[in-house]
Amino acid sequence: MRYGYARVSSEDQDLSIQIEALEAVGCEVRREKASGTKLDGRSELQLLMDFMRVGDELYVTRIDRLARSIADLQSIVVRLKKKGVALKATEQPIDTSTAAGKAFLDMLGVFAEFETNLRRERQMEGIAKAKARGVYKGRKRSVDVDQVRALKQSGLGAAAIARELGIGRASVYRALATD
Repeated sequence: MRYGYARVSSEDQDLSIQIEALEAVGCEVRREKASGTKLDGRSELQLLMDFMRVGDELYVTRIDRLARSIADLQSIVVRLKKKGVALKATEQPIDTSTAAGKAFLDMLGVFAEFETNLRRERQMEGIAKAKARGVYKGRKRSVDVDQVRALKQSGLGAAAIARELGIGRASVYRALATD
């Protein structure tokens, strides 16, 4: 059986091109909108991984639709191999049932992780520049520091303050540590 996995990172992105390509090679397609930087929270991928059996094939359009880190990619490939499932891509010469396909998969995985790391570096550089200009202030505080301090001064402990405000104890400690 051929199964296809289509993924985009955000709700405003479109899956239709991936779905069309996967259906064109005869796949039953599972789809989701979730970040590819981690495996957690990708229920459709987990469902496929649990469901597939010996002789099945998992198709993606490109390897970055499956994973953005070498560790996650290798974890998926090892799991598929143990189940006797081949991984293939419609837009890249990936076929884990061949030596060349496995080698190409590893190379593409390295580039996918590299791309993710570059994007993160550019984002951090942009944030640093915005902070230097005084434009970027970060996320607004969700905890009222003055309220936490007032409750602390009234004699309440961190656990009691957390219960009173409906926040975590760690948030209480962070609020008390701010100047």
